[in-house]
Amino acid sequence: MSVREDIASARRRDPAARSAFEVWLTYSGLHAIWAYRLAHRMWRVRWLRLPARAWSQFARFLTGIEIHPGATIGRRFFIDHGMGVVIGETAVIGDDVMLYHGVTLGGTTARREQRHPVLGDRVVVGAGATILGPILIGADSVIGAGAVVIRDAPPHSLLVGVPAKARPQRHDYTSDFTWDI
Repeated sequence: MSVREDIASARRRDPAARSAFEVWLTYSGLHAIWAYRLAHRMWRVRWLRLPARAWSQFARFLTGIEIHPGATIGRRFFIDHGMGVVIGETAVIGDDVMLYHGVTLGGTTARREQRHPVLGDRVVVGAGATILGPILIGADSVIGAGAVVIRDAPPHSLLVGVPAKARPQRHDYTSDFTWDI
């Protein structure tokens, strides 16, 4: 996992990104991920857990994004407009996942067990979505803005609603669609 890979991922996913320097300097989602990586390395050393939590809280203060240092996050993870994102301690996030602002990956119990969601590779989570409990969201799924997900979803699902219902994604868009402006 490298800073260059993270910046390239952000530039691929955000059409507003004009340069690598702009992304490096101004993208709070990337700053939060970089701070998380340091905190996560400290978290894995048992006696550094308190400093890891303190560092993650400082990063939260700076970025508005809270990522627990115990979470497991894959490569090329991108948080777009990240204010208000919360990622819990036992959350697991696959590779090439993208979250928008206001997303919560939360727990539903105080027991010391897997209590946060697992997101498969290439999952996209819309603004304000809430994913609760030890559930599995299959690879290549899309979670709509404002959805509340409380049940597992198979790969290639589209999850919308409160509570969210999993539907297969449709890929039959017409190629002759035009905008009437």
